Amino acid sequence: MKLVDELYELYRGRLQGTEEDLDMITLSVLEHLSRKELLDIIHDLPDPELEYFFRLYLFEELKEKFAQEDEQLLKGKHNFH
Repeated sequence: MKLVDELYELYRGRLQGTEEDLDMITLSVLEHLSRKELLDIIHDLPDPELEYFFRLYLFEELKEKFAQEDEQLLKGKHNFH
């Protein structure tokens, strides 16, 4: 993805690529792009990148749902003891 390559070149050598660094970069990008700009970027993705993008989104969202369910089950077990 062109944007990823540009961001990598911009921050390479300036940041270490930690989770905190990457979170800061991604939040900064989102703050500066409009909805239309985001959709334009997505629209311009080649099919394999679009599929990866969507797969990653689904994966992370499902992981979060299952984690929330597990957390609720654990809380429920503790309430009975």
